[in-house]
Amino acid sequence: MNQAATGIPPPRRVRQLVVLAWLLFWVLMTVAAVQDYRRDGGTELWQPMLWEGSSLFVAAVLLLAQRRATRGHDALVATPRRWFLVQLPWLAVFWIAFVPLAFGIRHGVYALAGRVYEHEGWAETFFYENVRISVFFSLFVLVTFGVLSWQAMLEARVRAERTAGLLREAHLRQLTQQMQPHFLFNALNTISALMREDVDQADALLVRLADVLRATLAAGTRQQVPLADELRLLRGYADLMTARHADRVTLAWDVDAAPGDCQVPVMCLQPLLENVFRHTVERRRGNVRIHLSARQRGADLVLAVEDDAGHLDPAASSGGTGTALRNLRERLQVLHGPAASLTLAQLEPAGVRTTIVLPCVS
Repeated sequence: MNQAATGIPPPRRVRQLVVLAWLLFWVLMTVAAVQDYRRDGGTELWQPMLWEGSSLFVAAVLLLAQRRATRGHDALVATPRRWFLVQLPWLAVFWIAFVPLAFGIRHGVYALAGRVYEHEGWAETFFYENVRISVFFSLFVLVTFGVLSWQAMLEARVRAERTAGLLREAHLRQLTQQMQPHFLFNALNTISALMREDVDQADALLVRLADVLRATLAAGTRQQVPLADELRLLRGYADLMTARHADRVTLAWDVDAAPGDCQVPVMCLQPLLENVFRHTVERRRGNVRIHLSARQRGADLVLAVEDDAGHLDPAASSGGTGTALRNLRERLQVLHGPAASLTLAQLEPAGVRTTIVLPCVS
């Protein structure tokens, strides 16, 4: 996964920011040293610049050596005490090496200029400079810890999001796979019931079922498909069912052309139509009118399956008790959260309307 896409700054950019901050810090130190030098009556500005420059160079070399030596322990940032204990021995290295190296550079440059670099006695110099470098060392260690902790937090967040995405995808795949055998089982039941009554019609329905299965396989492992593909699958299922109940069902389609590219969950409409056949058509002797619609309403897509004869179980209107509806509600929740809904409503004097509302995303 690309780091820019995850929101994690690449390591190179982080290093650049740290180096820039380090240089700005020493620029401020140098400016302050020059101002103090001029306030004391000094006129040779190269001297305070040499003092601070030599300190910058030696401190940078030692800090780079420390970073290179301790980089392998970055994982310990999750346990701060252990991470700081790894850094602590390097403070002794700074105490031992900083003054000889920095002051060696100053003595060398002064000697090249035919001058003598004068300073306090070595005992006082070591004490003062080591106190000073200890402060710088502590600041560097704290900044490094902060940067590493920040990166670790971002990486942990990305891992959590990636894991949640994988779990969501696996859950959706499981829910989809649960629906496909269910659809196939009901379709085969319909054909089986016709085999003894009309072999030719049963054969034609087998061909139609093959077309529907090809459309299902074309969706592959995708969790969502364009609305146009979903309606093609639904029409195939509707043909299978109306062939069985030809004299008892009238189907009407009211579909806008505009939202055809909107993505919808695979096989989200088939269980709604199946419910009408199972709970209304198969329990009545008279004709049942079924109206199927798909319309775009602002940024939302509204899908509805409505009949004129069904009666809604009170429990179903509040939460849905059927496995298919519960499954579909869960898929909508996983894909779109509160932006999607599935509702059932009792019509008067009879009939049930099932409505799906979800964002129209192409």
